[in-house]
Formats: sequence, structure tokens, C-alpha cells
Amino acid sequence: ISGERMLRYVGGGFLSLIAGYLAGLFGGMWLVESQSTNSHDRALEAAMTGAFVIGPLSALVACIATIAILAWRRK
Repeated sequence: ISGERMLRYVGGGFLSLIAGYLAGLFGGMWLVESQSTNSHDRALEAAMTGAFVIGPLSALVACIATIAILAWRRK
């Protein structure tokens, strides 16, 4: 693998990590806020679930998908 192609994989993966995390964070917060039956601390539950569960999972999925697409386009 050439240095330029490796940089493209790393850069694309990093950008997709950030974008995936932000999408998962805000999407997860919205999802929990709209679906939770917790009336005591719904906002805290939404923030923690978005930041520590849904955000990292969506970032990982976005990174893997981006690297797979870049590798597939190489062929």
C-alpha cells in the first residue's frame, strides 16, 4: 500500500469517526429524549446514552464502513 493511499484511509477513517460520533450523539439524545419514560432525569439519561453508548457505536460503524468503501473503490 502506498503512503498516499494509507493517508487517505487514515484521514477518511478519522473524519468518519468524528462525523459518526456527532451524528450518533445527537441522534441518540433525540431518540432517548423522545422515547424514554423516565420523568426524573430524562435529559441526563439522554446525554449519557448519546455520549457513551450510541455515539461511540455509530462512530465505529462509520469508520469501518468508510475504510471498507475506500478499499472496495481501490479494486
